[in-house]
Amino acid sequence: MLPVLVVLTAIELGSGLVLDTFEGTLLRYPSLLVLVPVTIGMAGNLGSILAARLSTAFHLGLLTFDPTDDQLAGNAVATVGLAVTVFPFVGAGAWLLQWLLSEPALAFGTVVLVALTSGVALAVLAVLVTLTATYAAYHFELDPDDVVIPVVTNVCDVLGVLVLFGAVRLFV
Repeated sequence: MLPVLVVLTAIELGSGLVLDTFEGTLLRYPSLLVLVPVTIGMAGNLGSILAARLSTAFHLGLLTFDPTDDQLAGNAVATVGLAVTVFPFVGAGAWLLQWLLSEPALAFGTVVLVALTSGVALAVLAVLVTLTATYAAYHFELDPDDVVIPVVTNVCDVLGVLVLFGAVRLFV
């Protein structure tokens, strides 16, 4: 696991450097600053939930990597569905917190749209990363409990920063 952890640490450093480049935008729009840790955390959580479900199915012998596998598709759709229901509340909460502390710099709809767009994109990416990591663990005969969740959470941290600021660039 040491080589995997070293690579993941380097990826996390890259995430911090990307976050640093958007410091001015975050300071200009504090409600977006609130979205950063929540979005990153939720992306990792979505990926971890899916990874745990796939790992359990793998150990029980129920997981096939066939695109027509109902269990695989159902878990992927549930992950995206969870993001669609949770991320608008995350955006609304970020805007409400900003409203309670001072005058919001962004409209309510804009913050919710940024949160929803980044959340759905992250859910789709989390599904892809989780499926890829689970398949790689299966292919290399590694225990997915040991490999998949660390890989997914770290990669989703980086993707969380990139996708959030991609959504900011689109809507702000």
